Amino acid sequence: MNHVFPRHTKSSFPVAVGGEGCYLIDSTGKRYLDGSGGAAVSCLGHGDPEITQAIKDQLDRLAFAHSGFFTSEPAESLADLLVEHAPKGIDRVYFVSGGSEAVETAIKLARQYHLERGQPQRTRLIARKQSYHGNTLGALAAGGNEARRAQFAPILIDVAHIDPCYAYRHKRDDETERQYGIRAAQFLEDEILHAGPETVMAFMAEPVVGATLGAVPAMNGYFRRIREICDRYGVLLILDEVMCGMGRTGHLFACDHDGITPDILCIAKGLGAGYQPIGAMLCTAEIYAAIEGGSGFFQHGHTYLGHPAATAAGLAVVNAILDRSLVPRVREQGEKLDTALRDAFGQHPHIGDIRGRGLFRGIELVEDRETKAPFDPAQKIAATIKKAAFEAGLICYPMSGTIDGARGDHVLLAPPFIISDAQIDELVDKLATGIAVAV
Repeated sequence: MNHVFPRHTKSSFPVAVGGEGCYLIDSTGKRYLDGSGGAAVSCLGHGDPEITQAIKDQLDRLAFAHSGFFTSEPAESLADLLVEHAPKGIDRVYFVSGGSEAVETAIKLARQYHLERGQPQRTRLIARKQSYHGNTLGALAAGGNEARRAQFAPILIDVAHIDPCYAYRHKRDDETERQYGIRAAQFLEDEILHAGPETVMAFMAEPVVGATLGAVPAMNGYFRRIREICDRYGVLLILDEVMCGMGRTGHLFACDHDGITPDILCIAKGLGAGYQPIGAMLCTAEIYAAIEGGSGFFQHGHTYLGHPAATAAGLAVVNAILDRSLVPRVREQGEKLDTALRDAFGQHPHIGDIRGRGLFRGIELVEDRETKAPFDPAQKIAATIKKAAFEAGLICYPMSGTIDGARGDHVLLAPPFIISDAQIDELVDKLATGIAVAV
C-alpha cells in the first residue's frame, strides 16, 4: 500500500521507470508504445537528451525566481519565439503551469479587458457542447461534457453551450461541408442575440476537439465565420489549443489551418512535451494595451508563473520542433497514420468514423454503421479497449460519452511526432487487438 491519491481508487497501475523514444517502460521491463502521447503531451517522445540537458543547465544557473520580483532569460526568450511564430496580432505571453491554468487565465483576462474598456455588463461566456477545457472550476464550467460537469454543476459559473461543429453526427446529407460549417457557426450568433450582445464577453472553442469528441476538426469556413460574428458583436474569441496545438495537427498553432487570429490563445501539453509542467495564455497587443492603459495590473497570478526551468524546457521543445522540421513531419506521418487506420478499420462493422488532422486522429465506434447508433454505455466499450490495448502494449486514449456525455465511444490517438512507419503499423495492429476484445 502507498499514500498516493490515484485517479481511480479501484485501479492499480504499473510503475513507469523509463522512456525511450515512442516507448514507456515499466518496472518489469515491459515496453508500451505511447500511441496517445499520454494525453497528447509527449510530442518529442521520451528521453530526449537535448531537452533534459536544457533543463539541467537551467537548474545549474537558476531554479526559481518569483515573477512578482523578476523575469528570467528563458521566459523572455520563449515568449519572443512563440510570438514570432504565432498568428498575426498575437503579442503577449503569460506563462502558467498547465492547460487548466491557461484557460482560467484566459477567462479572467477576457472579463478584465471589458472592465478596463468600461463595459462591466459583459459577463457571459459561450462555449460548445462536448468540449473540454480543463478541470479547475472556471475551465470545467467552460467545458461542455455533462458527465465531467455533473457533480460540480451547483458550484460552476453559468456558461452557455452551443452545438459543436461535428459533421459525422450533425451534417445533413443535402449540405456540403462548407454549408454545414456556416450553419454550425450560426449557432453562435443566435446565442449572442439570445443572451444580449452587450452582455457577452467571449466565445471559447477548440480548433480540433480533443478528449471529449475524439479529434473532430471544424469544417472549412467555420472559424472564419466565427471570427466575423465575434468581431460584429465585440465578443472576444478564445481558442483552446492545449491539446491540438504546438504542431500536433500539422501547424505550430492549430488555428493557422483556418487562417484566423484569436484574441486569446491557450497552449500547454506539447509546449513542454512532458519534460516540465508548463502552459501559456497568449493575447493580442490590443488586449494587453487595454490593461496597460487602464489599471495597469492584471488581477491574477500563480506562484510558478514563468518558472525558469519550465520555460527553459518549453524553449528547448519549441526550438526542437522547429529546428528538426517536425511540423511537416507531423503532416507526413499523420497522413500515413490516417491511411493505416482506414486500411485496417475503414470497413469494420463497428467503426463509424475516422477523422482528425496531423498526428491527432480519432475513430468513433458504433453498434450500427448505417444508423450510427452507439453501443449501450453499460457495455463499457471505451474502457475495454483501453485495458485490452494496454495489455497488448499500447497506450491509447479511449473515451465514452462522445455524443452527449453518456452515449458514444471513441479512441483518440496522438503519438509522438517522431513515430516511424513501423511504429505506425505496430500502433494499428495493437489497437486492432484492443478493439477485437471489445466488439
